[in-house]
Amino acid sequence: MSDTQTTRSSPRTRRARLRISRVDPWSVMKTSFLFSIAAGIMLWVAVYVLWALVNASGTVEAVNSVLTMLLASDQDQTTVRVEDFINTNKLMAATTLFAVINVVILTALGTIFAFLYNLSANILGGLELTLAED
Repeated sequence: MSDTQTTRSSPRTRRARLRISRVDPWSVMKTSFLFSIAAGIMLWVAVYVLWALVNASGTVEAVNSVLTMLLASDQDQTTVRVEDFINTNKLMAATTLFAVINVVILTALGTIFAFLYNLSANILGGLELTLAED
């Protein structure tokens, strides 16, 4: 056996230094739109599940009894119902409105930040990355 066969050399890692000098605003807008749609759907489902848990646990009835006890007088024994003010339809409509507004705002902000990054990258040179291959 020769010396070259017995000694092993460590594998070389190739490295590349790259600079992100421009971000396409159109692709940033599409990506931020899709991510904000996904976030809106997750928000809607989470609110629905939490509201169902609150209703199933009896919390709404407990709040009704506490409010009735606090707000009732000796002459008037009318019950207070939280469901008159907050119910599933109203809550889900408000959540949907919030999610739609959130989609518009996040999409606009993502696009604006892409334009701002491009402006600052022209002046500062952009972000520098080092990529390595194993």
